[in-house]
Amino acid sequence: MATKVREIEKPDIPIPVRQLIVGTRLPCDIFIRENDELKVLFNMDVLYTKISQDILKEKGISEVYIFMRDSPRFDHYLSANRSLNRPVDPDSKASFKEYAYRKEQYHQIDPALLTPGTQISFSLLLLDKFKFSPLLDASDNSPAELDESVLKVAGDLIIKKSDLPRYYEYILALRQSDKLSGSDKIKIKSLAVKETSKIVLQDFLADPRSGEKIKEVNTLVNDMIDCILEDRDAIYMLLSMKGYDYYTYTHSVNVAALSVSLGIAIDLKRDDIEKLGTGTMLHDIGKSVISHEILNKQGKLDNVEYTVMKSHVIEGEKIMRDHKSFPEESLSAVVQHHEKLSGKGYPYGLCGKDIGLFGRISAIADCYDALTTRRPYRLAFSPFTALTVISKETGDYDASLLRIFIKMLGKIS
Repeated sequence: MATKVREIEKPDIPIPVRQLIVGTRLPCDIFIRENDELKVLFNMDVLYTKISQDILKEKGISEVYIFMRDSPRFDHYLSANRSLNRPVDPDSKASFKEYAYRKEQYHQIDPALLTPGTQISFSLLLLDKFKFSPLLDASDNSPAELDESVLKVAGDLIIKKSDLPRYYEYILALRQSDKLSGSDKIKIKSLAVKETSKIVLQDFLADPRSGEKIKEVNTLVNDMIDCILEDRDAIYMLLSMKGYDYYTYTHSVNVAALSVSLGIAIDLKRDDIEKLGTGTMLHDIGKSVISHEILNKQGKLDNVEYTVMKSHVIEGEKIMRDHKSFPEESLSAVVQHHEKLSGKGYPYGLCGKDIGLFGRISAIADCYDALTTRRPYRLAFSPFTALTVISKETGDYDASLLRIFIKMLGKIS
């Protein structure tokens, strides 16, 4: 909601609305004139989205205002983002294709679990703006010590898939350390559950017929439930940090954490929460049969590619029905996470009461995490903007569940 500007200084530099670029973060506070008063509309660093643009169009606003002192910053914003309005050149497409291929050779890790002063036996690499760079070399024979400078770099920290066993050993040793205090134990346990879940899910996506992985998923879901029951704020540790690039296994863990938390918030029985968590942890298992070219495509999918992408739901249902140990109740999270109460979803166009509770919960969690995760050439939405987007989809999501979901995420800014 717009707020009145202080009288001491007034923004008096007019800016055409057309100069605000969708998909960018605004470089300064943006004001509008309402009833002859200037009021803040967007704060600095807010993501300017298509919805933001539509709001201005609906209001008939063609001009906004900034402070004179912010003029240089706004000029730099225009200069830096001018290229976003240009078509992507062939060389860029080739570079992106190479990035998408190489990305699959690595595993994304959370730096919050890397403690300065400890030694690691796995190498660290940096993924930033589609570029892969060595950061710290380490091995069993030549371990390396972590320091603050390594952990403050901008970008995603990644490791080679061949180093996953050594990373898992590091997680296990950290979790079993007798040097941790009570609050640190809860934090490390939550982070360890998240990171271990990502490892297990990446393995499962590579071999979705593995029956042993189902047991591991069940164990991790129970660990996740214990973390949240022990400390409701554990949800913030279980969620991967905003700004990360998109990885199916990270997204799946986030959706499970969000769904389990919502299940606890609405007082589901423990057995139901376990089945909900198992279903949401594996809700995207069907993406294991979708080509990496489509999963990691630069830009919007065409109609054929989108049809292939949507097939991940049916493929996921086929895969999980073959697992006799997978609870029947958990299937609704796999099959219904893209259904909408309005009947506009897929794959079956279900509506209203035809969508089960697990389907309605997973739909909210899936949409929220998808919006708040960075994609190539598309910035992540802020949690507030993402929840605003979901709330505006009138009739698509369960309103009562959404209210509890928003309250549950109250500490995320």
